[in-house]
Amino acid sequence: MIRIKHKGSFKNTEKIFKRNITREQLLILEKYAHEGVVALASSTPYDTGETASSWGYKISIQNRSIKIIFTNSHVVNNVPIAIILQYGHATKNGGYVQGLDYINPAIRPVFNKIVNEMQEVIK
Repeated sequence: MIRIKHKGSFKNTEKIFKRNITREQLLILEKYAHEGVVALASSTPYDTGETASSWGYKISIQNRSIKIIFTNSHVVNNVPIAIILQYGHATKNGGYVQGLDYINPAIRPVFNKIVNEMQEVIK
């Protein structure tokens, strides 16, 4: 039989492990955030190419959670063009332009890759 005794806590050791896991997770998210931008740009409906080339991302770390926030900076008259392409919009003459779901199919495979790789990291 093996017996181990200790005094004190493992708080410092746990902090190191948590910090290292966060760094590894951050590197994974950086990789897939870039991949997501490429996927979004390639699937964005193309007229002038301005919306497609305006994709970016931010990584937010708050309260032990990490998020990828995909952004698109192409805005005309306070209207985000990527959103009206996705969901549709009214026209000046009373018509309606149907939206095209291009964001979800483009980004879904990237999300699946993130889940798979993060599961491997956690194991």
